Amino acid sequence: MTTTTAQQPRHLVHLRFELPDTIRLEDLRPLLEQVTPQVQLLEPDTAVLDVTGALRFWNRDAAEIARLTQLRTVAHHSVRAAAGTGPSRMVAAMACALTPPGRLLTVELAGVSAFLRSRPVRELPGVGPTTARLLIQHGVHTVGDLAGLPLATVQRLLGARTGRTVHDRAHGRDPRPVVTEPVARSTSAEHRFVRDELDPAQHRRALLDLAGQLGTRLRTDAQAAAGLTITVRYADGATTTRTRAMPEATHHTMLLARSAYDLYETLGLQRARVRSITLRGENLSPAEHATRQLTFDHTVDKTLLIEAVQDRARRRYGTDIIKPATLGQPVRVRRARSDV
Repeated sequence: MTTTTAQQPRHLVHLRFELPDTIRLEDLRPLLEQVTPQVQLLEPDTAVLDVTGALRFWNRDAAEIARLTQLRTVAHHSVRAAAGTGPSRMVAAMACALTPPGRLLTVELAGVSAFLRSRPVRELPGVGPTTARLLIQHGVHTVGDLAGLPLATVQRLLGARTGRTVHDRAHGRDPRPVVTEPVARSTSAEHRFVRDELDPAQHRRALLDLAGQLGTRLRTDAQAAAGLTITVRYADGATTTRTRAMPEATHHTMLLARSAYDLYETLGLQRARVRSITLRGENLSPAEHATRQLTFDHTVDKTLLIEAVQDRARRRYGTDIIKPATLGQPVRVRRARSDV
């Protein structure tokens, strides 16, 4: 006879700090790791703590540990924090979002459904403005309304993957772990032309290749970039740099390439001899935190679907097995690097 053991409930603490200019989020890590080693920092001002294994050590519940942490950050760094606790990262984050600095809101496992039921659907992680408008147009105003819909209906509205994720979260299901390893803050790739290049078409061709490299690397590492920087080096050694925040964090090549082209256009290059172009993805974060707003452009969805097929082919047959037709000729590109 086999027996099954019920999974131990998790206890998460979500903290949002009021950081002065003199203190960085990373400065708080040693203090937080004295509470629990399971700490994930989310720039610019947030920390998530999994205190499940620390309850016995402190002989306190999650709410008491959250209050202790708030007191310590004030005592050691004069930094106040809003705090939320819950059985999942999502619930703890939503509780924290409703809490002013210095206060605490706790949601117990038995109270998750009641807590979520009346919340506006736009507050659910993964539901952005466009998705919220679409749901409201179909009469879904609260998280409770969304939870009451069949999964198949939600997937017809939002797509298979997004629909399942949002439906699970409406029921309070969020298995995301606390990731303690810091992710790279940026990743970059450089293209050096064989000779100083005047042709804007060749510049854009290089940008497409660089966006493809960054996208592949980000997807492989399960990261998304919230910003993009282009650096152009000219024949005389001078450089020009432009940086732009992305409309939403992404690891999709097409969206990275569009932003890269926009940045290139802001340079206004006319008959400039370009020696190299560097493209850098900035402010990286775990891809699981990124959301993609719905669009009515079906070509976007088709392109992203093809991208997933291409990634599987590259993993099996090599990175050069599939590439855009405009990149059919070999290019000289430095190896991409990540900076922490």
